[in-house]
Amino acid sequence: MNLNIVLFQPEIPQNTGNIGRTCVLTDCKLHLIKPLGFSLEEKQLKRAGLDYWPFLDLEIHDSYEALREKYKDATFYYSTTKASKLYSEVEYKKGDFIIFGRESSGLPDSVRDSDPERCIRVPMINTTTRSLNLSNTVAITTYEALRQVGFPEMK
Repeated sequence: MNLNIVLFQPEIPQNTGNIGRTCVLTDCKLHLIKPLGFSLEEKQLKRAGLDYWPFLDLEIHDSYEALREKYKDATFYYSTTKASKLYSEVEYKKGDFIIFGRESSGLPDSVRDSDPERCIRVPMINTTTRSLNLSNTVAITTYEALRQVGFPEMK
């Protein structure tokens, strides 16, 4: 397992399916923090994940606190549009956790503010529109982290 990708209360099954597929093809573990905005049985989720879903290393957590309690000694990064540090300005290592917020509202202040030095963002133009699609942001950040650790076991 290369990295741990965490979705905080994801709302859109297609995004989670796409992210699951990315995790399978990059040997990353996907963590989902409840409540989920959909059922794991939804057709859209499975369609987006296609035939990769059975190969996904998936862990579901009842809360952010439960995740942190289980992985006390791990390094966590928080993807947020409110960060000043770019996702490419940190040094990732194998096994790190990268947490991504809800599609509609991002990470809550309580999660984001738990370690402001580890908040990261993907740069975008300054606009009044929202932000990049969640699955795109996960892919961008995941591949930078994997590049830094040498794309282990990837061809």
